[in-house]
Amino acid sequence: MHLVVDIGNTDIVCGFYTSEGWQVHLRTPTHQPWTAIRLEHWIQKELAEKGFDAVKVESVLISSVVPPVLIQIQKGLEHWVGFPVKIMGPDLYKSLPVEVVSPDEIGADLVANSVYAHHHYDAEVLIVDFGTALTFTLVDQTGKMQGVSIAPGLKTAVKSLFSQTAQLPEVPLEMPVSALGFDTVSAIQSGILWGYVGMVKEMIARVKAERKVEVKVIATGGLSSILTPLEQYFDEVNKLITLEGLRIIAQL
Repeated sequence: MHLVVDIGNTDIVCGFYTSEGWQVHLRTPTHQPWTAIRLEHWIQKELAEKGFDAVKVESVLISSVVPPVLIQIQKGLEHWVGFPVKIMGPDLYKSLPVEVVSPDEIGADLVANSVYAHHHYDAEVLIVDFGTALTFTLVDQTGKMQGVSIAPGLKTAVKSLFSQTAQLPEVPLEMPVSALGFDTVSAIQSGILWGYVGMVKEMIARVKAERKVEVKVIATGGLSSILTPLEQYFDEVNKLITLEGLRIIAQL
């Protein structure tokens, strides 16, 4: 069995796969008092609860946008599997089928997304990733990453509003029917969620207008299914695009 790990700003997601496909996924909040031992105990416990207590891992690839957490996760996994793990980074990017823009700066998750898009589509692809940040990444037909746009993610926007105001509560991310709310909660929901619908539609339209060619649009991230009015603008909605990209990279 093989393992890919995506360390994001909100969650750590682990995907175990074989030649027969994905076998099990594990998810946990990123920001915890991680130690190598804590990570090893957590992953063993989670696998045992899901009936995979006798897993033999043959390879590990980690993508991380949280360097302080990466250190402990890497140590814990290496102690657990008994061999060095591979880390997404500029040295690895040189062997990928995509041309990475600003390799010393770009998030490893965006690179993984780009590899997935180029692998599955014979066209220019715009990847909209609804994570802690809302990102737009364009990969052209040759595999070159043409650029990235970054905005605060949905949860980030809600938490920012909640933390910077005295009387506004933190609200659940549920798509409201109306563009105008009738109380504080629905007013925040309508403002943020319908506002994000408008922003995503505008970004898609601008990218397509600038490129002047067919552009496929795919959506990923844990919040990709919340903005239901956007469904018609996406050619694919898949929450596992980052993990799938890591799997493709690991198999190269």
